Amino acid sequence: MQQSERLIEFKKSVNNKFNVYNSLFLNLPYRNIENVGMLIPLLLDQCQKGLAAGLNPQEILEAFFQNFANIESEKERIDFMFRIIQYVERQVVLYDSVEDAAFPKLQTHRRSLSIKDYFELVDKNKSWDKVSKKLSTFSARIVLTAHPTQFYTPAILDIIADLRSLILEDRIDEIDVTLQQLGLTSLINAKKPTPLDEAKNIIYILRHIYYDAVGDLYAYIKENIHKDDFENHNIVKLGFWPGGDRDGNPFVTADITKDVADELRINLMKCYYNDLKRIQKKLTFKDVQEPIRQLRGNLYTAMFDTKKTVKFEDILEPLLTIRALLVEKYHSIYLKELDHYIDKVKIFKTHFTTLDIRQDHSKHKMVVETILKKNNLIKEHLDELSEDELVNILINTKITLNADDYDEDIVKDTIVNISQLEGIQATNGEEGCNRYIISNSEDIFSVLFVYGLFRWCGWDNKAITFDIIPLFETMKGMDGSEETMRILFDLPEYRQHLARRGDKQTIMLGFSDGTKDGGYLRANWSILKTKESLSKICSNNGVSAIFFDGRGGPPARGGGKTHRFYAAQTKGIANNEIQLTIQGQTITSTYGTKEHFIHNCEQLMTAGLSNNLFGKENVISSAHRKLIEELSDLSFEKYDALKKHEMFIPYLENRSTLKFYQKANIGSRPGKRGNKKQLELTDLRAISFVGSWSQLKQNVPGYFGIGTAINTLKQQGRLKEIKKLYKEVPFFKALMLNSMMSLSKCYFELTSYMKEDEKYGAFWQILHDEFELSKKMLLTISGSKVLMENEAVSRESIKIRESIVLPLLVIQQYALQKIGQKTEHDALYEKIVTRSLYGNINASRNSA
Repeated sequence: MQQSERLIEFKKSVNNKFNVYNSLFLNLPYRNIENVGMLIPLLLDQCQKGLAAGLNPQEILEAFFQNFANIESEKERIDFMFRIIQYVERQVVLYDSVEDAAFPKLQTHRRSLSIKDYFELVDKNKSWDKVSKKLSTFSARIVLTAHPTQFYTPAILDIIADLRSLILEDRIDEIDVTLQQLGLTSLINAKKPTPLDEAKNIIYILRHIYYDAVGDLYAYIKENIHKDDFENHNIVKLGFWPGGDRDGNPFVTADITKDVADELRINLMKCYYNDLKRIQKKLTFKDVQEPIRQLRGNLYTAMFDTKKTVKFEDILEPLLTIRALLVEKYHSIYLKELDHYIDKVKIFKTHFTTLDIRQDHSKHKMVVETILKKNNLIKEHLDELSEDELVNILINTKITLNADDYDEDIVKDTIVNISQLEGIQATNGEEGCNRYIISNSEDIFSVLFVYGLFRWCGWDNKAITFDIIPLFETMKGMDGSEETMRILFDLPEYRQHLARRGDKQTIMLGFSDGTKDGGYLRANWSILKTKESLSKICSNNGVSAIFFDGRGGPPARGGGKTHRFYAAQTKGIANNEIQLTIQGQTITSTYGTKEHFIHNCEQLMTAGLSNNLFGKENVISSAHRKLIEELSDLSFEKYDALKKHEMFIPYLENRSTLKFYQKANIGSRPGKRGNKKQLELTDLRAISFVGSWSQLKQNVPGYFGIGTAINTLKQQGRLKEIKKLYKEVPFFKALMLNSMMSLSKCYFELTSYMKEDEKYGAFWQILHDEFELSKKMLLTISGSKVLMENEAVSRESIKIRESIVLPLLVIQQYALQKIGQKTEHDALYEKIVTRSLYGNINASRNSA
């Protein structure tokens, strides 16, 4: 019933409104675009009919140009396609705005548990003691990344926010003007953004949405938790990767890291200053004027001068003085407003969000090798040392590093950066930057190289106030992770470091590269088993395991329904804290409004709490484990064969948009690691890898191998076992539902012309056959008639989004066909392909 009510509301508040406002696009002030709005519905119809009839994109568009648009010259056709792309990009912005505006109404028909619902359940069960105790220590850390799938400029984000507000009030005349503004405002970066540009874009969201959203969520919990002394200001923590994430991004330097730390602090001071101004208008009492005046002056100075910083204590103490005066002299008037402000200061302190440092293990190895060679501890390579000798050097040998002593840029920058981290902690507080993540961790040296570098960069005689976080992202890394952590825990020096860090070990496990490496089911099953084994070894060593998950993108990069993911964790997995990344356009689509942010934070909390306090704990029986293992092996076997197919890399290079990701001004990061002439799968960044399959509407990493795995057991007469597994094991069900989402966004008709391709036809057929088989098998085990059967609103939203961008995708494929035919306009067709990436990425919202 709830689903049908929600669908009715969706059709009324989203579908109908979008259709009404979309009609305003007919008058958008584009140059030479008078007929584009009128022709879009006709083009969509021709694309749908043509693809269904088996026509290829070139046949569809050439017929359209001749029969409907009356455009003869190739140059005019190219100009027209660019205008279509512009038009579709703005349709996506409008649809996003309409859907976001409808979010609060749709939530009244939700099935998910809000904090308010949860508290009502607690009240009914009389379990406030347990819940308040858990919430007093519970923490969810949301880490914002700069992965290159986010490209809206602040100007466009402002327009989206304005549209959202106007749509809520149905102010059609002002919507019309705002759409005209949108038509004249560029949606894309004129040049490739720098890491600092990326950071500023996301800091804009921090300042204008998250600052108030986190504060309001905390205030609601504090007011309703039935605990007078509740004070857990870490209940929602924010993390930040732009400016600190060096993995595969040579443009992130020590200077960039310092600049971003300053930007975070300065923007927080602006938030504090504006809040204080509002409060000052109410606190008009004589005795509070001086402390307010002094604090306001200090904040104002710190807003503009990076060298003038205000310490946390110097912000908090005047506020506590003002509070005491309100209670003692002024009848506690406006005390609630002041307490709300004080709580925000206690939440954000002077850092706003924790700036994480991340680098690839191979870079640290190169740096350490260069340093040891310079200090005559090796001749050429680390292999000259035994493991024990290298460990001893990293833990005990004294080396003093000076960046000027080295010629290599990576060595210089690593030394400068680690040396400056203590200074960032001095200005932003320890929480401003206290985590160092190592990508592609595969052994103890992933952690010990960083430990040694900190010692040599000036931290030798004092505590290293950093969590060193291994990221086990490959199959090899995950397989060896238990042994890696066991050896580290056995090292007295590292164990002492952990003791100083509160006996907590944060560990990140790889979704993106894990899926690329092992396929969807194998990667996710490996992650769950690895979490269980690491939880156990941490517990045995008196260490609290904290898992940091790479999520917030498509299922193939660890995304999907977050609440479902955490609620499906088994009882053998440590649940001390939830930490996850939010990637790319998911920052704006899932956490981009105050309502969205609060809702998704609540989902994290209720998932974490439900796992502990309500319902039975998730246990996967040995029989079910054996079955998942079989399915995992079969799925991997199929995926691995695809990876090794001689056409796998050539297909991506020559029949997808892979190489065009690098040309798009979306993100600062290069599209692949290294500079090898011959492209290898290991060099590909997961985003361009997964994104290229998404642009093709084939979404291979989100399901490939699952259909074959299930069908193999079905042929053995074991279908009943898999149906039982789907019904009884939330973890397996969550994975299958995510795969159904990936499958629902596939549209092989777009590329069906490739089956006739002499070189790639057989490879395309392999992909299509597995798509059809996976769809059939997942519908069979779930008992569903259609994909995402119980998610009618999401299904409808995907359907609308896919129809909006279909003309754009047909144009993209047409351009790829023309490039393959080598015309005099190849450069322009390449620009069409590159430009067409943007609208599709945004329409997908999680790029798969």
